[in-house]
Amino acid sequence: MTTPAGSVRTAPEKPVPQKPSSGKPRARTALRTELRRGIAPWTGTAVALTLLVPLWSKAAQWQGSWGGTQTELHAAATLLAGPLVAAAACWQGGREHRRRTAELLLSVPRGRLARVVTAMAPVALWAAAGYLVALAAVFTATAPYTGAGGPSLAIAVTDLGFLLSVAPVGFVAGRLVRWRLAAPVLAAVLYVALGAPGYLEADARFLSPAEQFSLEGSVPVWWFAPVLLAWTGGVGAAVLLAYATRRRLLAVVPLVLAVAAGTVIARTGEDLLRDNPATTRKVCSKAAPGTPQICLAAPDSRLLPRVSEALEGVFSRLEGVPGAPVRYVAPQYEPKDGEAALAHAVRGWGVARDRLTDPRAYAANTALGLTVRDCPEDGARRTAREADRMQRTDDAVRSWLADEESPWYPESRRLARLEAMPDADRRAWLGRYLATRKSCAPAEVPVL
Repeated sequence: MTTPAGSVRTAPEKPVPQKPSSGKPRARTALRTELRRGIAPWTGTAVALTLLVPLWSKAAQWQGSWGGTQTELHAAATLLAGPLVAAAACWQGGREHRRRTAELLLSVPRGRLARVVTAMAPVALWAAAGYLVALAAVFTATAPYTGAGGPSLAIAVTDLGFLLSVAPVGFVAGRLVRWRLAAPVLAAVLYVALGAPGYLEADARFLSPAEQFSLEGSVPVWWFAPVLLAWTGGVGAAVLLAYATRRRLLAVVPLVLAVAAGTVIARTGEDLLRDNPATTRKVCSKAAPGTPQICLAAPDSRLLPRVSEALEGVFSRLEGVPGAPVRYVAPQYEPKDGEAALAHAVRGWGVARDRLTDPRAYAANTALGLTVRDCPEDGARRTAREADRMQRTDDAVRSWLADEESPWYPESRRLARLEAMPDADRRAWLGRYLATRKSCAPAEVPVL
């Protein structure tokens, strides 16, 4: 088409319709950026080291026991990592005040809750990652040395939930308190607040996420994890919603949930745990002619060969003795007729991983259990001279069974007399002696 001036008129271009911009991609980009910079990545590393360093320093105490492993990890995660995560989140929350960009962020089109979550989430996520790394490391370290049983998923989930819940509390504290020392002060206050209830006798102490559970022979009830997550997560969500949403009444919902869960926890108390049948089950060595059986708790079943080796000398010296025990049971079991108690072997002292740290001492303590008498100090049926003779006789038998000198009566000649006896006479005398193991009357103990 030609205009009067001779120029060519072109049709106007139609505007290209543009899709309305969405805040989701921009929010994801911001979250990825926050995950890679600032204090958040260092938080994950710090949490992992805070858990692994103290646990590794006393690995002999928990390595080889699922209950001991999670007991130590739970204590470190709540008492050490919890305040650390709160302090890191508090420092992250005060970042805008330190940079003086708080007013500038008000012009961002995203809502306040989205901004707060985007800034706080990296600390919580990195803290969770650090905990999971430590969890995998300690489980991998203890798995080769364990017997029956297994780790408790409920304890791991509640510890992880606590670390995720404490992050918004610390973040909001950092936003509200414009003080550079707010983060370390918050960590110290939280450490005291978590640990102090452990000194109380009331069941309300279980409201503290850092309450120490005895997991060696116990497991949580089936509803343990949901209720504790509702308690700690409800408090964290209530704090976050009360600060970051316009409709602050929304915070009432998680707060009510937390109060309800806390009421259940406080009323249940020690019944949050129940006995673990897998750890109380008795595992015994194979019966063999002339060799006593050894019975340990299922988690310690890997120690059976070590205990048998340590007690070979005691068994050989009691071979053929009338009334000698035919079975030795772990200290947590009550010995029956024909049975005797083994010595205590505590992980970290008597046991390291799946080995006895001092087999000779273990054998000597087991022999001591065969000769010790539960007698009152002021026995009316014996004089001091009679009591001394009985004690010296018991000590001579113990020293002979353990094949060592007496630490209490080194000058006593009774051990030499016992060693000088012919084998048949010694077996007969030991048979008469073992028949009086539970007696406190010196007249009944055969003279040596």
